[in-house]
Amino acid sequence: MAKALDVLCLGELLVDLVSKDGGRTFTCCAGGAPANVAVACARLGLRTSFIGKVGNDHFGRFLIRAVADFGVDTGGIRIGETGTTLAFVYVDETGERRFEFRRGADACLEPREVDRRRLTGCRVFHFGSISMIAEPSRSATLRAVETARKSGAIISFDPNLRLNLWDGEAKARRMIARGLRMADIVKINDGELRFMFGDGLDDGVDRILRHAERVFVTMGPKGCYYADREQRGYLDVPEVEVVDRTGAGDGFMGGVIFGVLRGWETRRTAAFANCVGSLVVMRVGAMPSMPTIEEVLRFARERGIEI
Repeated sequence: MAKALDVLCLGELLVDLVSKDGGRTFTCCAGGAPANVAVACARLGLRTSFIGKVGNDHFGRFLIRAVADFGVDTGGIRIGETGTTLAFVYVDETGERRFEFRRGADACLEPREVDRRRLTGCRVFHFGSISMIAEPSRSATLRAVETARKSGAIISFDPNLRLNLWDGEAKARRMIARGLRMADIVKINDGELRFMFGDGLDDGVDRILRHAERVFVTMGPKGCYYADREQRGYLDVPEVEVVDRTGAGDGFMGGVIFGVLRGWETRRTAAFANCVGSLVVMRVGAMPSMPTIEEVLRFARERGIEI
């Protein structure tokens, strides 16, 4: 039976309050890594839905409208009495970011609030580690992964480590390791890989491949490393003018999911995802910067990148 959804993402949908002047002024943007991935997938033409929780407040209503405007189905979003989660993002002159969080409704998602029909009707289920930090969203996430897996979904995981949200490094490693063991596809950045496994890139990738089928390691301006059980290698990132790095990894993740659903081999998938991430950094904001499939293919063609 055909699945109703190509992609279902679960996790944090929050307000990014972005400051580029040391905290004197802030711009309000929709954010949250799994939500950004959902928008990336929808912009690429995939049938995409999101499961999460926001507050019964102005911010929550703003977020639901924002992701809906980008083509994401919002029927799985629940509204609670706890305030919407806020992330304060401080961007320096090089584009590097520092985060502070006020956790709220996203952490309050309960297992009973997760729509089982969406879980059983998706081809890819994507999640991250932030929803596994505390109860009840931890149980909601773990049960959702298991339900989606039993229904035949491909499980996609991006740790998106925010260590200041965790109660110690040991707990973060333990829960991220659990996420890695559940995943078929893993996107992880080089810093997260070192945090989990030490300095050996190949050793860390090999350990992930004990459970996963494909691993993609993003390395910022140094490009990406891709691996499965038959091939592995590096790809340089296309040279572009960096305006805002916010959401680049989430765009890359969306590109990976697109390639997997197209049945592409791992190197081709990585090349496509690299192009998506590169386009994201050329514009301001995460969700508004996610490109369409036409934009990605044109970008690749203009730079002689084979996809």
